[in-house]
Formats: sequence, structure tokens, C-alpha cells
Amino acid sequence: MHAHIAQLYQIAQKEEVIILGLMSGTSLDGLDLALCSFSGKGIQTKYKVIQNHTVVYPPDLQVFIREVFAKKEINQERLCLLNAYLGDWYAQAILETLKTWKIKTQDIDLIASHGQTVYHAPKHQHQIEGMPDSTLQIGDADRIAVSTGILTFSDFRQKHIAAGGEGAPLAVYGDYHLFSDTQENRILLNLGGISNFTYLPSTQEKSSLDGFRELLVSDVGPANTLIDAAVRRHFAPLGFDEGGNIAQKGQINETLLTALLQNPFFKLALPKTTGPEVFNEEWVQHMQAKTNTVSMQPEDLMATLTELTAQSTAQAIQELHTQATIYVSGGGVHNTFLLERLQSHLPNYSIQQFTALGVPPDAKESLLFAWLAYESLKGGNALNIPSIPAVSLGKLSFPKVS
Repeated sequence: MHAHIAQLYQIAQKEEVIILGLMSGTSLDGLDLALCSFSGKGIQTKYKVIQNHTVVYPPDLQVFIREVFAKKEINQERLCLLNAYLGDWYAQAILETLKTWKIKTQDIDLIASHGQTVYHAPKHQHQIEGMPDSTLQIGDADRIAVSTGILTFSDFRQKHIAAGGEGAPLAVYGDYHLFSDTQENRILLNLGGISNFTYLPSTQEKSSLDGFRELLVSDVGPANTLIDAAVRRHFAPLGFDEGGNIAQKGQINETLLTALLQNPFFKLALPKTTGPEVFNEEWVQHMQAKTNTVSMQPEDLMATLTELTAQSTAQAIQELHTQATIYVSGGGVHNTFLLERLQSHLPNYSIQQFTALGVPPDAKESLLFAWLAYESLKGGNALNIPSIPAVSLGKLSFPKVS
């Protein structure tokens, strides 16, 4: 048996597995790392976030990524180079972070790397006859594995699509197993570049799969992607609206807001997926030209885009026609003004930080991808409900032979 296969088998036999989860979302703000421990199996899984940290993308790397991000026409050489470059950059970020944590690479069993999404193209979005759903994440996992010496799972979304899904959102797999509750209906809302949620109805028993009948996961529209783009354009060198302080100074332009809310995506039934390919700066500028609002004050644009996120997210949650506690994660948790606007549209809902469930908000997504690798390793109970393929996800990269 090959040494790496033997090592993988030995890891799978361990009672506790240590996995470093990596996540970089459509906000392009940086790499979230969460060092996690897992034991048990399936819906009986126990977990702990041991450490978490975000390594911010330097400005030149953000520029590099935006050259190929969510664009139909790109320089293919740049994409090819970026795939390799990001793999090396992730590996260096891992090694430096582990050094800071005073943790040795040999103490980590697996890395789970989501990679950097550069294009997401479900069929309902591209509408090209005969072409399938597709998505692309880069950041070569072989380079991560070789540079760190740690077995690495990656490219989680491809099998989801191959099995009939759209490649997103994937949060439901971990959300149900780690965060469902026997007494409380929960909405796990992630405010990253795109806003998405998982609705978890209360289960009669934690060991039961009955809640799957009503469980729902969906993207709902833009979260930070439009807000951040407007900040970069009008308030550089800032890259985001800290606390929503800029938006709070502006006035909502109802004419532009109404036009933005007419985007066909908002009229699609849940569940659905989307990305910056639909919700981007070019679309906002087009709608401003269409509504004669090009000359509006930048602060008013910020207020309007923040309100767009709040209203579209609230409308999607209201479509559930149920009461639930909302737990928020992602970069949007740091935008207090956005959360205030969201709460104003959902007065009968309790909105809580994800820390209430014992997980740092910035670690939630990287925890979930670490869990996906754990489930693929252990062979846990796959989900089997409509629109959610029952699959084990992720491809495996081995380190070099010593």
C-alpha cells in the first residue's frame, strides 16, 4: 500500500481528527483559517474551533484576483498563473499562522481548502443551451499539500454539481449536522459577498433526520459585494464600510432602490444560487444610468446599497413563513448599520451573532469545509433530500514522497 494511502487510512481510524479549514469568499478580503477538532460521526459529530485567524489579502493580490473574478472575458494566462500563485500564497499563510499559534504541521491531520471562487455559472444564470451548471475555484491544492506536508482536501463544489446540484450553497451539509436543535427553529444567515441562509426546523430528536423534510438552503442576493465595490470606487483606499459608518450618513434613494429590487433573481423561488456575475458594480452603474441617479452623492449610494442587502435578505427570510432565531456569520456581522436595517425589516425575529452558538462568526465557513473533509474521511450519513445531492465532497492532494 502506498505510504500516503496508509496514512489516510490511519487518520480515518483516529477517534479525534484535527483539520485546518480554509475559506475565501466572494468578498475577496482574505483567507479565513479555522483549526478544528472532530470526533464522532454524522449527526453525532462533536467539534471544537481550537484557533481561528484571517490573513488579509494584500492590495496587489486583490487586484490580481479581480482581473479574472466574475468576468466572462479574461486573460487566460493570468487565470493559469493565479491558480498556482494562490496555492503557494495559501501554503505560506498556513505555515506563518501555524508558527504564530505554535502548532507543528505534523500535529494537523488534514487541510480542507475551499479555494477562491472566480466564476459561478448555474444554468438558470448562463442560459446557454446544452451547457451544464458549472463553477470554478482556484488555488492549487497540490501546491498547498507539497509546501505544508499535509494531506489536503479541496474542490468541494464539483461533485455537488456532478450529482445534480448547482455547486452552492454547500453550508447545509455542516449546518444540519452541527447546528440543528431539538427545540428551536434556526436560520443560519451568512453575510459574505453574497447573502445566503440555511433554514433548520427544530427536530424531535438530534439523532433524527426528520427535519430534512422542511430544511432549505439558498442564496438570496448581494450582501457585501456591492457595498464593498462602492467603497473602493468612491472612498479608496478604504476597502469596506466599517460598521456601516459611511452608509449611515447617507439617504436612501428610493427610485434607485426600487429599480435594483426588480432584478429577476429576486423573483425566483427558493432555493436558488447567484454570485457577483449577476450582482456587480457594472449592474449598479447601469441601473443608475437607467434611473438618472448617476450624480447621486456617494454616501447616498452606500445607504441605498446597504438597504438593498437588508431588504432583499429580509424578503427571502419572510418567504419561509415561519418563526425562527437568526444567527449571523460572515463579514456582514461587523456592519452594525446593516444589521440594524435588517432587524428593522424583521421586527418579530431575534437576530444573534454566531458566537451564541459557540463559533466565531469569521470561522463558521472554514469550520464547515473542515467538516466536509471530515465527513468524506469518515463516511458519515450523507444528506438525501430534494435539491441536495447525497454525496461526499472534495478531492485529495497528497504531499510529496519523503
